Amino acid sequence: MAKKEIVLDENGKRKFGIRDNVAYMLGDVGCNMSFSLKGTVQTFWLVFMALETGLLSALLLAVQVWDAINDPLIGSLIDNDRRAYKHGKFKSYIFLGACGLLVGGAAVFLPFPNADLWLKCVLFILGYIIWDAFYTIANVPYGSMMNLITEDNAERASLSTWRSIGGMIGNVLPMVLLPAIIWNKVTWTGSTSSFWDKIAPTLVDEKTGQLILQPEDFTHYPNIPSIFGDKAGLPYSVGDPSKGIPPDPVYNPLTGAQIEILNGKNVFWAALIMGVIGFIAFMFMLKMTTIRVDENKVKTNETTKFNFFKSIGNFMKNRPAVGATVAAMGMFLGMQSASTANTIMFATYFGKASLSGLVMVIGFVPMFVFMPFVKKLVTKYGKKEASAVGAVASMAGSALMFVFPLIPNKTVGLVIYIVALVIFGLGMGTYNCVSWALMADAIDYNEWKFGSREEGTIYSLHSFFRKLAQGVGPSIVLIVMGWLGYEARKGTIGQSAQTAHNMCWLVAGLYALSAVLMLVGIAVIYNLSKKTTDQMQSELAARHADAQPTEAPVEAPAEA
Repeated sequence: MAKKEIVLDENGKRKFGIRDNVAYMLGDVGCNMSFSLKGTVQTFWLVFMALETGLLSALLLAVQVWDAINDPLIGSLIDNDRRAYKHGKFKSYIFLGACGLLVGGAAVFLPFPNADLWLKCVLFILGYIIWDAFYTIANVPYGSMMNLITEDNAERASLSTWRSIGGMIGNVLPMVLLPAIIWNKVTWTGSTSSFWDKIAPTLVDEKTGQLILQPEDFTHYPNIPSIFGDKAGLPYSVGDPSKGIPPDPVYNPLTGAQIEILNGKNVFWAALIMGVIGFIAFMFMLKMTTIRVDENKVKTNETTKFNFFKSIGNFMKNRPAVGATVAAMGMFLGMQSASTANTIMFATYFGKASLSGLVMVIGFVPMFVFMPFVKKLVTKYGKKEASAVGAVASMAGSALMFVFPLIPNKTVGLVIYIVALVIFGLGMGTYNCVSWALMADAIDYNEWKFGSREEGTIYSLHSFFRKLAQGVGPSIVLIVMGWLGYEARKGTIGQSAQTAHNMCWLVAGLYALSAVLMLVGIAVIYNLSKKTTDQMQSELAARHADAQPTEAPVEAPAEA
């Protein structure tokens, strides 16, 4: 069978096609195999490692200082790197980051709940710094590389859409599977008797029937009888396995929800497995990606010394970059900052923490509705216009979310929450599909208005502010959770009914804030309408054509 002939473009490169889209998609699968653990970090250290909300909030803020130094410096390093790499500098940096992320994600989930408090703090900071450094080394050049794969506006929109698919795959799989793996429902295997004074030696894993807690384990779990006060010692009717009666679920007498506890060791092993999957995805991406723009000829940051404050000033002049960043920060406030509060809400209010990820995925599913139409929507209406309409829909979904805490029947309340999440996801789907293309246009805008592209610096600052939302946002949310009554020493077992209810209001408020910021970023700040984008691309193409060296005319041979 004859080998299929490779179709080349006018520059002698393989013509852009589905292979480029799939390859770029796999890159975000690799990134998000690590990034999707962000929401689990706070839950792990809050519930399993039992750090109080105030302390954990302070530690999260501390590691953001590293982000402030780490992201822009690495972006500037890439911009100024003029060394010749066998596979190109962008691919080389991505490979280095991918190797580090093999174990980097698991570094922040070392399961030592009985460690001294000072050691827990050290483990958190060191693990987070190692993880974050390698993530940045891989993610910054990966995001910037879109501009080197193609210069065509529609093809960039296509890459952005496929990147969003990769991000969704990398987020959805862990989001669904992790809660089911790391949360264990608690059942009672004793006979009808006083319950709370005998709970410690009889907690078993519902799936395996094995004991998951011994009395000595309560050195890092709450002392149940003292927490429940006069609730301790109340009669509790249960099944009797000796008579063929299956074990009964253990319900929290304060909230009425079935008790679920977090298995920290499973989190660590899951993070390691995700690191391996992410590495494989990165390797396929590097093998399949074609660079069509000579990265050594692209003007980036020409400075030899990185000036953080000057870069921030230049970034703030770039309205499209600022608008896209505000929208992204808003998205992460809803999808990331709310993740811990959402998990605690499901564990304490609904008693379904193991299903929390599956419900959250519903917010991503509507993106599939837009995927076949994104290119047509962008071509006809423009990225800004389509995304702004989506943000309005997200606001409608977040408004409905304030209804479910008012419903006494929790099953009905959960249905309303899911419906609201679907509407929110429908609105977010359009923006999510073109979010990376918006940043690619913002980099073009920098060249159009200021004469320099600065891919690495602009993208790294965009990444920094996204991480700021992912770090500072959850830090503030943890403090608010403390104000609303959450006490880490009680785990998910001893929270009051009022605290569980307060988590519902907190989740609804965070999604509303997310929708508002998305609308402001896209509709108000981002200033590249369809008409302006077309004008920018046309003028840049003319500049690039004028900058190309012209070949000397070939003289005709002299006649004999």
